Amino acid sequence: MKLLTFSTLYPNAEQNNHGIFVETRLRYLVASGMANSRVVAPVPWFPSEHARFGRYASFARIPETETRQGILIRHPRYALIPKIGMYLAPFMMAQSLKKVIAQIIRDGYDFDLIDAHYFYPDGVAAVMLGKYFNKPVVITARGSDINLIGQKPLARTLILWAARNAAAVITVCAALKNELVKMGAEASHITPLRNGVDLQRFHRLEKAQIRTELGLNRFTLLTVGALTENKGHHIAIQALVHLPDTNLMIVGAGPDLDKLQSLAKKLKVADRVRFVGAIAQTELIRYYNAADLMVLMSAREGWANVLLESMACGTPVIATDVGGSSEVIMAKEAGLLVEERTPAALAAAVTLLRSDFPSCAQTRQYAEKYSWDETTRGQLDLFNTILNGRADL
Repeated sequence: MKLLTFSTLYPNAEQNNHGIFVETRLRYLVASGMANSRVVAPVPWFPSEHARFGRYASFARIPETETRQGILIRHPRYALIPKIGMYLAPFMMAQSLKKVIAQIIRDGYDFDLIDAHYFYPDGVAAVMLGKYFNKPVVITARGSDINLIGQKPLARTLILWAARNAAAVITVCAALKNELVKMGAEASHITPLRNGVDLQRFHRLEKAQIRTELGLNRFTLLTVGALTENKGHHIAIQALVHLPDTNLMIVGAGPDLDKLQSLAKKLKVADRVRFVGAIAQTELIRYYNAADLMVLMSAREGWANVLLESMACGTPVIATDVGGSSEVIMAKEAGLLVEERTPAALAAAVTLLRSDFPSCAQTRQYAEKYSWDETTRGQLDLFNTILNGRADL
């Protein structure tokens, strides 16, 4: 089958880790030999690459086309108006991309189905384009598109319109399906297909050697994610007050860096907190292996890929019981869930897990149950059902 994968969440030459979970799922799907894909990953138009424009300048530097993992990717521009742009984005995105997609078809790639990721604005725009080109659309909901954006009235209305008009909806966990149904989507129209973990990319290394290279000599926690309140890095820092023999490594970049550094100094734990910054996945594997525990104290999640990535490296996890985390952490070898999003609850969980710690081999073995094979089969079955139904019309 020929797919057109459509999402603003896709890696590019400027943002190598941006939406890498979409690329990974697609990479395994194409590797099955049952599907081909071209990717349309639109980016907001921005006029200048000048450094004074900060992160916005990076949009201008993203190439119009590139190839990753043998897959051709186009990065067409669409207009995004500051402040009010969120509500116009689906319409402007769809209008801007009609010529681009028409050219893809004229060039000989007349795709069968649009495989869209992230409901708003991407999924809404994809359904508009599907109607224009008479192509079925499958939308994958991934987390904050439903849990955060979906709580805004206008966005929710458009999300539900897109869900009704899509050929099918995928969610990355059962919890996200439940949220969509609460919003008003039809349950029978939604198929949960969890994310897997790349077991070749994330694997065990020699722990003692990596710890020596990174200068680790105490029990060490790891947090991974954007430096925002939602990810809960501040809770991990506060928990160190209750864990005097424990250090913390924080991997990620974001707007709360100064705030988090100030918090560590205020609590007099700055000498036990290392801010690593943003790093590539090829480097991230070393930190997963070096840490004793990975911590994710998020306020909301869809399916947190970092949990399985850590487990695949043999490092158990502690996470708040939000989103799909309870569908990932289901045994002692995986780690623990915490009900309360507080420093005291995290410290208690760390202490409890340390009293009966799983081996690295046990945690890796648990993660091996979450390969991408089941997800790939589920996608192929769903896409084939849709395309065979159209063929029978």
